[in-house]
Amino acid sequence: MQEEVFLFRTEGTPVSCVPHGSGHINSTWLAETDRGHRYILQKVNTAAFPDADGLMRNIILVTEHLRKKDPAPGHVLTLVAAANGDRYIKKPGNELWRMYEFVSGGICLDRAETPEDFRLSGLAFGRFQQQMADFPARRLAEVIPGFHDTPARYRALHRAVREDRAGRASGVREEIRFYLEREGTAGRMVEMQREGKLPTRVTHNDTKLNNVMLDAKTRQPLCILDLDTVMPGLAGNDFGDAIRFGATTAAEDEPDTSRMHLDLKLYAAFTEGFLSACGKDLTETELETLHEGARLMTLECGTRFLADYLEGDIYYHTERPDHNLDRARTQIALVREMEENEGRIREMIRRIRTEEGI
Repeated sequence: MQEEVFLFRTEGTPVSCVPHGSGHINSTWLAETDRGHRYILQKVNTAAFPDADGLMRNIILVTEHLRKKDPAPGHVLTLVAAANGDRYIKKPGNELWRMYEFVSGGICLDRAETPEDFRLSGLAFGRFQQQMADFPARRLAEVIPGFHDTPARYRALHRAVREDRAGRASGVREEIRFYLEREGTAGRMVEMQREGKLPTRVTHNDTKLNNVMLDAKTRQPLCILDLDTVMPGLAGNDFGDAIRFGATTAAEDEPDTSRMHLDLKLYAAFTEGFLSACGKDLTETELETLHEGARLMTLECGTRFLADYLEGDIYYHTERPDHNLDRARTQIALVREMEENEGRIREMIRRIRTEEGI
C-alpha cells in the first residue's frame, strides 16, 4: 500500500490502496478506509507539469469557484486536506501528491453509446463554461505555456520536417503537404485572441467524454474530472477538441482511415448540450467561430502527431511503429470532412442557436 495514503486526513484508517483507472499521465490509486470511505490518491507527473504549485493553485481556485455555483455533493471535485492542513503534499524532487474524495455512483465513458450521452457531455462542459464565465481567467497559471498556440505548433512541424531525425519525412510527403497547405488559416483564432476579438476564458483543455462523470442510473452529468490542464484559453478550443475526439465514427488512432468520418448527428448533439448551458454567456464572435474551433483543433492535433512521428515518437505513447502517423492521418480525414461540410455545420449551429434563443 502506498505510504502517502496515510499523510491525508481520511475518515478512518486506510486499509487498502490499489491502482485505479487508465490514465497515462498521473499515477492513481483507489484507497478505502476501515469506515468504508473511499478516496482517489494521485501522484502528479511533474515531468509533464513542472509548475506543480501553479497547477494545484489553479485547481483550488477553480473548484472553490465551482462549489459556490453548485454546492451539491459530488458535483465538484473535492480535495482532501493533508495531515499538516495543506491541500497537497510536496516531497523532495518536485514530487507532488494529492487526494480527492471519491465520487460514488458515477461512470465514465470512453465513447458515447448514444447521441444523448454526447449531448450530456456537451451540457457538462457548457455548464463549466457558464459557471466559470465570471471568473478572471488571468488569475490562473498557464501550466503548459503555449498549449494551443497553433502557429507555434506549426513551427514545431517545420522543424521536425527540416531535421527529419527519424528519417521518415520522405514517406509522408502527402501528409506534410496537407498540413502545410492549411498553415495560413491555422493561426486565425490565436490572432483573434491577441487582437481582443475573442475573449480569454477559463478552459478545461481536455474535453474528452471520459472526463465527464455521469450518474450511473440517470446518465445525467455529475462533475467534470481531470482539472490539471485548466488554464486561460478559448471557449472554441474546448468545444473544438470535444468535437474532434467525440463526433467521429472511429478511434483517434484507427489504422484504417476509411473508417474515420465526422458524425454530424453527434456533432449536433454535443452542440445542443453545450449551447443550452453556456450559449448566452458567449459573444457573437465566439458563437460564429465554434465550427472553426473544431477544424483548427483538429489541424493542431494532427500537426503534433505528425511532428512527433517525424521526431521518432518521443512525446506521445505509442504501441506500434506507425501509431502517431495513424493519428495524424485520422485528423486529416476529419479536417477534410469538416471543410466539405462547413455549410451544413454552420447552418446546424444557427438552427440550434435559434432553438435556444441565442
